[in-house]
Amino acid sequence: MRKLPILRSPRGRAAALAAVLAALTVCAGDAVARGYPFGSHTRSVNDLGNQFVPFHARLWDLLHGSADGGLLLNWQSGFGTGFLPDFGTYLSSPFALLVGVFPRDRIDLAVYAVTLVKTGAAAAAMTWLLTALRRGRGVSGQSRRTPEGRGPRRMVRALGVPAAIPRTGRTRDFGRCGESACQASRARWDCPDTPRGREWAAVVLGASYALCGWSVIEAVYNPMWLDGLIAFPLLCLAAEWARTGRRPVLGTLLVTLAWVSNFYTAYMATLGAALVLVVRLLTEDGTRRERVRGLGRAVRTVALGAGLAAPVLVPVYLGTRHAYPGWTRPFAPAAWPDVAARLLPATYGFFSPALFLGTGALLLAGALAFHRAVPRTERLVWAGLVAGVALSLQWGPTHLLWHAFATPNGSPYRQTFVLSGLLVIAAWLSVASGWPDRRALLGGAGVVALIAAGAASSALVTAWTYPLFAAGLAAVAGALVLARRGRYAVLAALLLVGAQAGQAAATTAYADRQRLGRLDDYAPWGERQRLQAAAVAEADGWPRYRTDPGLEQSTANDPLLTGGQGGAYYSSHTPDVLTRTFLALGAGWTSNGRALHDLDSPVTDAVFSVGARVHMPRDPHQGWNRPDDRPVTVSHEDVPPLVTVRTANEHLKYGRSPFRNQEKLLGTSVYTVPATSLRAADGSGAADAGAYDYAVRPGTYTLRAACPVGSEVYLWAPDLFGRARLGASEQADFRGELPGRRAELRKLGDGGGALAVSMRVARPGTVPHEAVGCLDRDRLTRAVAGLKRTGATRVTVTGSGVRAALPPGTRGLAVLGAPRIAGWSCGGRPADSYLGLVAAPVSGDRPVLDCAYRPPGLKAGSLAGAGALLGLVAVGLTGRRRRAAP
Repeated sequence: MRKLPILRSPRGRAAALAAVLAALTVCAGDAVARGYPFGSHTRSVNDLGNQFVPFHARLWDLLHGSADGGLLLNWQSGFGTGFLPDFGTYLSSPFALLVGVFPRDRIDLAVYAVTLVKTGAAAAAMTWLLTALRRGRGVSGQSRRTPEGRGPRRMVRALGVPAAIPRTGRTRDFGRCGESACQASRARWDCPDTPRGREWAAVVLGASYALCGWSVIEAVYNPMWLDGLIAFPLLCLAAEWARTGRRPVLGTLLVTLAWVSNFYTAYMATLGAALVLVVRLLTEDGTRRERVRGLGRAVRTVALGAGLAAPVLVPVYLGTRHAYPGWTRPFAPAAWPDVAARLLPATYGFFSPALFLGTGALLLAGALAFHRAVPRTERLVWAGLVAGVALSLQWGPTHLLWHAFATPNGSPYRQTFVLSGLLVIAAWLSVASGWPDRRALLGGAGVVALIAAGAASSALVTAWTYPLFAAGLAAVAGALVLARRGRYAVLAALLLVGAQAGQAAATTAYADRQRLGRLDDYAPWGERQRLQAAAVAEADGWPRYRTDPGLEQSTANDPLLTGGQGGAYYSSHTPDVLTRTFLALGAGWTSNGRALHDLDSPVTDAVFSVGARVHMPRDPHQGWNRPDDRPVTVSHEDVPPLVTVRTANEHLKYGRSPFRNQEKLLGTSVYTVPATSLRAADGSGAADAGAYDYAVRPGTYTLRAACPVGSEVYLWAPDLFGRARLGASEQADFRGELPGRRAELRKLGDGGGALAVSMRVARPGTVPHEAVGCLDRDRLTRAVAGLKRTGATRVTVTGSGVRAALPPGTRGLAVLGAPRIAGWSCGGRPADSYLGLVAAPVSGDRPVLDCAYRPPGLKAGSLAGAGALLGLVAVGLTGRRRRAAP
């Protein structure tokens, strides 16, 4: 069998080995922790299970042509939301396409495979960069001044290689060194084909970068961040090509790939690559003019690369501008002992930087400052760069700079991978110019010992931390001593690999267990999801009516995971108008409004044309302790079509009561909202919390009200964390804790006359004075009949719009049961809004509502991309003419 072209070179084989080592180490750590797919513990924690797996399930549907909607418009979530910003944030990596080759019911395994491939790609990319940075020259084949001050020309002559040195300072590639030339150069320089020991060092260091703490602890459940891990070495390579005037087209395409794959971490990787470029400009030979020109080429490369990515970047940026604000959290730097502890194996902390890198990389990076074979200026500049970036993680202004001037909602150290990459490059520089001598190794060991001592007072240190650290330090030191002596090369390589793999696997396993204990977790696809998806598929009638996968959710994105066209939706791009509309209608939420729960009310079902609703037993992974053996059922409702007609009223606005707001949206009064009284178990009345609410504390309360006979009774208590029951009806659970959690409006049962709702409160909160709504089903039935009579006779939906035919002679305001997010236009003009829904006036003998959706920024981004493409073509043609010139 013929080898792949990339595997024919030592560099290609080294990169491949690093990739395999990194991927196998992650698997080993997960297997030790008995995590999915090697054991019974789920790996879908936090947003991995709640967001990213469901979004990858939608990508699977898009690839197989089974999605409701397309790349621009998502009809499955939030009753119709834009999808391009979500695609550009979570799914635009080329590696994400791998999910399409797996069965849909193995979507968790598909995402895990994508994670492993990305981890391996990061290891390969860093190994390729390392072996390029110093193979007796720079990436371009550029020679550099030796410690004794010998210039490029003198070095080439000393090696016996005939090569003319152009004025740019670049030399020709050394090619394959002859034996005498290699022997002559070993004291200070590496021949590309002889330093087998250092190839293994590159393999281990490349793997250590991909297995850094940020990767195996943080990014492993945020798989799109791993694209930034890949981007950093690729962008450094592109910067090096720009510095030396090589491969302008390929360098630009690498920038485009990085920014399309994940713009957020690509921004951080670009900042890190810029710092590396500055150091390279300062430490490599060249005139001032050459450095300025190299910097200019780098700026051009980034500008053109980002411009080519603009069709994705601009809609993503505007998607964040139109999103509900979510959390705002001030930055608080971690304690320095905790920072030091995170450099060591088997530590975990959500609000401290995951800096683990492996003892080998730390030892070599620390040795660089004491390595006399490396020029003094280079040692000082790299040491200063690493120290400066480490300090920037802890300072507020630079923290904001790293995070695009917005403190993130979760982990505040998302740029940590850049510091890990810089440490790995520094470690490589300490072996690329010759194995560290005793002085350098002792100096590096001293640095590592100071880090270990500084971490001693941290509560993050575990019983495994120092034993793993000591074993790794001994193994690496022994390997370096053996390598320097030139003997037992295989043993030295095994020690390096074993130390790195062992520490990284142990850290992975420890983090797997810690995440399960500290973060929300979600079950992988199983029998529950299969039954839910089957029920949705059987009841589906889209676009005649929507099928909602149910309020008893497994994730906040059940419509993406199991199908249907529901209201639940969780994204960084949850539109502000959608959240505020759901808020007015009594919906629940988590994540401070970014994760919207379903609306489970017959009134909102009529408004949004939800004709079928799946009812599931509670998911134990959602923290329900009480057993729930209810079967999976589907309820059907007679609902209006997706497009209905209302009388235009510019003065309609939402108020405080969700019952009255639902009536406004329906166009008919269907609720009675009675006065209430709330008393504690001892008979005392509950105190007021402001003008509209009662204040409640943990304990038992009775809420009294009166409803017309034959009513359906609903309770609205968004800040209640506890349970409520109407008489002998089934107990309803409420999980409100404003502002982060909001309990949804829920049905308590049927009743009439004087009512007593018993409430068991678990946490302090509030209950509104107008908490009870009494629904008259007969009124609702008449309202639905009226909307059906004047509603659309035929509705056609696509991945970018909707077209509805209305009864002849219809006049009024046609309302689409979808949120009026930015980007909707009807009849060639921006769509109107009817209480947050898409609307447009219609009239005539054959009235038609024809609405299209185009994500904000798509046109501007496409124009910018076209301009960047023209610029790249011009750069390519210019370079070609120069090469053809005599």
